[in-house]
Amino acid sequence: MISVFGSANMDLVAYVAQAPALGETVTGRAFRAIPGGKGANQAVAAARAGGSVLFLGAVGDDAFGPELRATLAGAGVDVTHLRTEPGPSGIAHIVVDDRGGNSIIVVPGANGAVTGPTDAGAEAIGRSGALLLQLELPLAAVTEAARRARTEVILTPAPVVPLPGDLLDAVTLILPNEHEAAAITGRKDPGQALAELLERVPEAVITLGGEGALYGARDAAPVHVPAFEVRAVDTTAAGDTFAGALAVAREEGRPPADALRFASAAAALSVQREGASTSMPLRAEIDRFLAERP
Repeated sequence: MISVFGSANMDLVAYVAQAPALGETVTGRAFRAIPGGKGANQAVAAARAGGSVLFLGAVGDDAFGPELRATLAGAGVDVTHLRTEPGPSGIAHIVVDDRGGNSIIVVPGANGAVTGPTDAGAEAIGRSGALLLQLELPLAAVTEAARRARTEVILTPAPVVPLPGDLLDAVTLILPNEHEAAAITGRKDPGQALAELLERVPEAVITLGGEGALYGARDAAPVHVPAFEVRAVDTTAAGDTFAGALAVAREEGRPPADALRFASAAAALSVQREGASTSMPLRAEIDRFLAERP
């Protein structure tokens, strides 16, 4: 089982030809309200990729809360430890341009009330094979979950903030994109950033967009897996899809190169569709995609 301790947001997505500059108004071509949040996205991605998934977090008692809960449950995610807090659910305002690029503003809502896993939640995490974390919950809560995990901890360090030592001490694998890796290490070169990350955690994966993904471990040579060439429509959920699928691949015992390829295939499928949770592929789709590209 894979546990995900993280955020659940309603994504309010506007699609435009080109994102507006500061002070500029543009006309969009479409608007959608889509369940998302980095934590919920990773949970849905892992469940659709074939994993057994438990989600821990919070939604508000507004109209979005039941929809966010239903989306997770509908994907097969266990929502026993998803709390309902007084007030609004988390939301994300997202602008997606015609090249698939995006800009995002997150308003935490109920996510900001999460202080850490309950005792029952911590026990459930301890029974799982891996814990997925992100940084859309309060940093103290994320650190507390990592500290109490007693299992493999995979951290997506987004949005980027200074990472405390007691959090990194509990992390098994850190999973930044190339921009996050540069911000954390001060190294723009991905190879140098990888080496710097491995001084802090046992394993690291840096996602490189169209250039693929780079894996490293303290006791092994780096592994680079190229990206699949596809036409991107919306990249909003690419990183979260990759993270969820990677957790599934690792739980299945796949070696690093095979695990990266599996996760890259899931991400490649997701960017060809609009939305976050709505774009994530099923296991049969990932397997078929890989079978067509031996």
